[in-house]
Amino acid sequence: MTLIALLSAIPLLWPDVPPLVDLPGHMARYRVQLDGGATPWFDDWYHFDWSLIGNLGVDLLIVPMAWLFGLELGVKLIILAIPPLTSLGLLWIAREVHGRVPPTAFWALPLAYCFPFHFGFANFSLSMAFALLAFALWLRLGRTGHVRLRVVVFVPISVVVWITHTFGWGVLGVLAFSAELFRQHDKGHNFAVAWVRAGVACLVLALPLALMVIWRSGSHVGGQTADWFNWDAKYSWMTMVLRDRWKLFDIASFVSLLAVLVIGLRNPAIEYSRNLAMSALFLLAVYVLLPRIVFGSAYADMRLAPFVIAIALIALRPRPKLTPRMANLFLAASLAFFAVRTAGTTISFWLYDRDYDRELAALDHVPIGARLVSFTSGSCFVVWKMHRLEHLPGLALIRRGAYTNDQWSMAGAQLLTVTYRGGGPFTHDPSQITTARQCRTEFWRPLNKSLQTFPRDGFDYVWLISPPPYDPANLAGLTPVWRDGRSMVLRVDR
Repeated sequence: MTLIALLSAIPLLWPDVPPLVDLPGHMARYRVQLDGGATPWFDDWYHFDWSLIGNLGVDLLIVPMAWLFGLELGVKLIILAIPPLTSLGLLWIAREVHGRVPPTAFWALPLAYCFPFHFGFANFSLSMAFALLAFALWLRLGRTGHVRLRVVVFVPISVVVWITHTFGWGVLGVLAFSAELFRQHDKGHNFAVAWVRAGVACLVLALPLALMVIWRSGSHVGGQTADWFNWDAKYSWMTMVLRDRWKLFDIASFVSLLAVLVIGLRNPAIEYSRNLAMSALFLLAVYVLLPRIVFGSAYADMRLAPFVIAIALIALRPRPKLTPRMANLFLAASLAFFAVRTAGTTISFWLYDRDYDRELAALDHVPIGARLVSFTSGSCFVVWKMHRLEHLPGLALIRRGAYTNDQWSMAGAQLLTVTYRGGGPFTHDPSQITTARQCRTEFWRPLNKSLQTFPRDGFDYVWLISPPPYDPANLAGLTPVWRDGRSMVLRVDR
């Protein structure tokens, strides 16, 4: 079980920077966080203020990791640990519920590389790994009768998961409640009484509610909650749970998972655990009820979709009538699926790493401390393969101490605030994302407009990262200092 979980780290071994969409932007924030005043011009651009929020997982872990390994390697090691921890949590849950790891459980492991992970939701992904491991421990302590010990240990565990990311704490609460509901029912209580007793048992997870109130009641906190019951989006998120590079491969993999779930309903030799099936249904209900945007943070419902499927998959187990030959076939099929998806993700990450290395050669031509405005390409339509360059400018802040315009401006959602005013509307995300023409449903500017209107006196250099088509006349007053294909670094002429 542990060996298989460790094998899930293989795709992340080669890239020096994990090629996850948002991760370089997060890494740039860690650079400011760890600076401690050593780079005085950072104070002119950014303000970093520690506060207790439910989104601090990697932000806290990187403090000792950067001291031991440096920032970039420290981040890589943390991200490298997330898929094995997620896989180990799923397999441990399966063993606690079924008594052993069923041969079907390995189908769920490729979901450790789900679309939210590829998107670079680092704190969220880490919190979900912690939540799965905590849920497995919750099941074990309940199964062995150590309920009093569970009360003691899960107060601090709930706080740790919440601090890592609020979402993981919420999922842990849903999973723990559904499991406790069935444990109380199996002790002889009817469902009404079991519901109340399960709620009382889960009060040990409630301390973060007070922390949540403190966090969200601050005067600096903003962000709307919106876009409820967007059925088209919810359907799309389900089909995209394994979205990475090759659409046909990813969709075929998703269909394979659905086929396994259907087999569990129709094959008399396979059944669902009532406990985990109820957990999956509870998570599905939360997925349906969640809006797309929570407290200004987008893709809230999308993040849950892979874990609904993962819990449903590990709920499957063989009945006694399943022959050893059929059990071996199920095991071989699930391990083959895991191997194929792992190989595909490994190749995909290697290709993304080549793209990163090619683009990052530009930084050798950016002076230390430069005020850098970056522009990369977006699309007005959903493109399955994301080029993952949207926050690559963050590496300029890390490696060259340069200003980058890709940092987020989300009050109360994170600890860094952009304070630089010389860049006008080009100071923060998504000003770095440009398109060939104006999109009807996005705030992104066409690259021609960005090149025409960014304040020339507010920046020293321009970094074009695989940009969309543009009129070369808009490069007037900019001198190229590096070029590789369409990508360029240009100096602003004074």
